[in-house]
Amino acid sequence: MGEKLLMKGNEAIGEAAIHAGCRYYFGYPITPQSELTAYMAKRLLKIEGAAFIQAESEIAAINMVYGASAAGGRVMTSSSSPGISLKQEGISYIACAELPCVVINMMRGGPGLGSIQPAQGDYFQATKGGGHGDYHLIVLAPSSVQELVDLTMKAFDLADQYRNPAMILGDGLLGQMMEPVEFKKQENIQVPSKEDWELGSCEGRKPRKIVPFNLDPYELEKIVNKIGKKYEKMQKEVDYELVNMDNPELVIVAYGTVGRVAKTTIQKAKEEGINIGLIRPITLYPFPYKIINKIADHVKNMLVSEMSLGQMIEDVRLAVNGKAKVSFYGRTGGVVISPVELLEAAKKLLK
Repeated sequence: MGEKLLMKGNEAIGEAAIHAGCRYYFGYPITPQSELTAYMAKRLLKIEGAAFIQAESEIAAINMVYGASAAGGRVMTSSSSPGISLKQEGISYIACAELPCVVINMMRGGPGLGSIQPAQGDYFQATKGGGHGDYHLIVLAPSSVQELVDLTMKAFDLADQYRNPAMILGDGLLGQMMEPVEFKKQENIQVPSKEDWELGSCEGRKPRKIVPFNLDPYELEKIVNKIGKKYEKMQKEVDYELVNMDNPELVIVAYGTVGRVAKTTIQKAKEEGINIGLIRPITLYPFPYKIINKIADHVKNMLVSEMSLGQMIEDVRLAVNGKAKVSFYGRTGGVVISPVELLEAAKKLLK
């Protein structure tokens, strides 16, 4: 075991990125993730050859990410909900150009400017391709500060492996809480050679389009289909956590902060003689459809809980495919679901 450090979530992400080899960061401050921007400024400005720029806007920041990634750099940007919305066109370009980068979204209440409190209303935006066209991000959903560290490191490797943007979908609560963390040595993922796509100096390099654009619909279709095959390969990266799955009366499906809350709900339920299980998706794209479908063969009730009006529930319903009843309990506007109210929602379904 290595040394553990007590760190705030936002700052732990920054240190994890440094450990993962990130040397370029472009961003713009927005609550509740501004500590991450500040941390990257402090750290990167002390590393030779690294670059930190507080851009004039979120739109400028994502286009700086585009350029740094095209040049072969390990690069990251971060923001919170409305700022991520502004980055969508750039993210779409980067996905089409098949370039790796990591985007951090510490979600807050919305829509519009919303609040500065934690929420989960950006699920559709993250998992369904928030910008225009046919594309996906790799989306990882941590539920602790240690997972913020581990999944940030993993995001860089997966982004390189698939030449695709990867997103850490956290929230304001995870970003602000402090927990002990360990920076573990990561497994080496086989990264494809950058030889065919990295832009070097102008002298002697092969020409390469870094802005994919084709007025011939048949040629553009070839580009989109090529990217589509990559998303099929991504399905092997599915990750999830199962908790208390020995003949549960009801299974909660929740991710991130609410997945963490659900673990306390399970303990409280046990004290009352109620057996509740949990499926916590860790990859939101690719989504764990198969395991949810398999568990639906053995349980009558699934309760999806989110800090939103209900977004992940659409994927859970697709996964269950009518095998079990799928119900929903959510809070929105930045209200964090408590273990007690989640237990009460579960008990109502078991009456």
